[in-house]
Amino acid sequence: MSGGAGPLLEKYLALTEEALGRVKPATPLRSFLYGASEDFLSLARAYLSDARHFQKQGDRDRALAAASYAHGWLDAGVRLGLLDGGDDDVRFTPFR
Repeated sequence: MSGGAGPLLEKYLALTEEALGRVKPATPLRSFLYGASEDFLSLARAYLSDARHFQKQGDRDRALAAASYAHGWLDAGVRLGLLDGGDDDVRFTPFR
């Protein structure tokens, strides 16, 4: 276990949980892309769940990696326009 994983883990878990609570699908319900937006959300939830599982096992490195993947799915979804993150440029990569 690396020394910095603990503080970073808590930071990224909190950031990702906040981000997940803010996003919603940005595509029309009946569009093909709505399914893609749901996939991005599902993957983010799954990786966040994995992060919590690894954290409970004391594996902070894997927990940090899983939390980072979870947030990456959310960030990519917002950046692509599949997810609506509002105008939040703290939790998501800003648009041009």
